[in-house]
Amino acid sequence: TRQGTEMTTGWKVGAMFPTRELPASRDDLRAWVATVVECGFDHIIAADHVLGLDPSGGTEWAEGWPHPLEFRKPYTVSDVFHEPFVLFGWMAALCDLELVTGVLVLPQRQAVLTAKQAAEIDVLTDGKLRLGVGVGWNRGEYDALGVPFSKRGALIEEQIALMCELWTNETVDFGGEFHEVHHAGLQMLPVQQPIPIWIGGDAPAVLERVGRLADGWTCSARETPGDEFDHKVRTIREAAERVGRAPASIGIECRQIVVHDDGEFRERLDSWRSVDGLTHMAIDTMNVGRRTLDEHTTALRRAADALALT
Repeated sequence: TRQGTEMTTGWKVGAMFPTRELPASRDDLRAWVATVVECGFDHIIAADHVLGLDPSGGTEWAEGWPHPLEFRKPYTVSDVFHEPFVLFGWMAALCDLELVTGVLVLPQRQAVLTAKQAAEIDVLTDGKLRLGVGVGWNRGEYDALGVPFSKRGALIEEQIALMCELWTNETVDFGGEFHEVHHAGLQMLPVQQPIPIWIGGDAPAVLERVGRLADGWTCSARETPGDEFDHKVRTIREAAERVGRAPASIGIECRQIVVHDDGEFRERLDSWRSVDGLTHMAIDTMNVGRRTLDEHTTALRRAADALALT
């Protein structure tokens, strides 16, 4: 364990890749990764969207479903999202850190292909992929990818079961509601068998799913310590106990935005230090007006200093 992260906080600390705010040049991306390594972070987290919606497209964009922007969803067609698996294949050649999807909208992707891509990244990183997954919110994205939005909960549960089978067996026979695999395998198993799966989201059904199926819970930046957060953790732990899992084995990663005021940022970090069960912290430099490489790397260095990572 590196002096800093676990020695001072008990957490593994990662850096959120500022996909929507970092210029998409190879040199800038390379410099950002180098800064993450230099600062002593444990992992890199990248978000996922295949498509963004155009807010000028009208108020009705799928039958019976209002445009997502009416619900104040934060991303549009103007927001840049790098494709996580392609990005991680490139990053694997630049660093030895754990790479984490935070989160991959799994039900709108083919489960077998996703399992193959994840296994490839796990091999390229020598067993340092953590697959964060979620059901998402963007029905338009599902429609464009030909996946029924209404089935996303059932889909993700079957996908997790199938992918774990593919990651741990050379040959798989699997029959489910959505997937059929007969006498076939990935041809190259991952280093981790299975690759750890974390689930993002905070709806009651999602939290219960974390307790039953996941290795960890990925929280949003909205989470703050307190009674509501504690209730969500209890929901996860009770679900784990009902199926005979050890609640303490389920990791929890929260996210902290690096605000411009160092004192306020340190206070926010301090508020998490006594939270029971918190195992990981994601440091996010987005959403406060930064737009350049230098602004994001400076914020990462400030966060590393506050956490005593270096």
